[in-house]
Amino acid sequence: MDIQQQIDADIKSAMLSGDKVTAETLRGIKTALQYEAVSLGVKDTGLNQEQAQKVLAREAKKRADTAEIYANANEAERAAKETAEKAIIDGYLPAAASEEDVKAAVDAEISKLDSPTPADMGKIIGAVRGQLGPAADGGLIAKLVKEKLAQ
Repeated sequence: MDIQQQIDADIKSAMLSGDKVTAETLRGIKTALQYEAVSLGVKDTGLNQEQAQKVLAREAKKRADTAEIYANANEAERAAKETAEKAIIDGYLPAAASEEDVKAAVDAEISKLDSPTPADMGKIIGAVRGQLGPAADGGLIAKLVKEKLAQ
């Protein structure tokens, strides 16, 4: 069962059990997936797993960023709601790559270059993202690449 079918089944399950937060969150995710399918011109065939995971990762990041903003504004209740939604979305994503895995991938990509410079940062980040996919946090990759290139 692909991600979109699983989300549909989980929406029905959440509605039957009266779990409003989960149902509302999953409806929003379903809408985001549909918008992405239309924008990519694959409405009839649907998104593939990788495309769906990218949408889910983007939605999870939005929730995390919003929760941080609310927390900084002393809006604990709103921050908790966003964090709960992020946890629901995270259930559909593959396990995140550990910092050690990201470091290893960054080191491997940098070692492929003869004399890496900060100008190579974008190329290295792109290669690491291609290798690890949506399981790796882009901010962490950029931070680690920047640190390595500064040495």
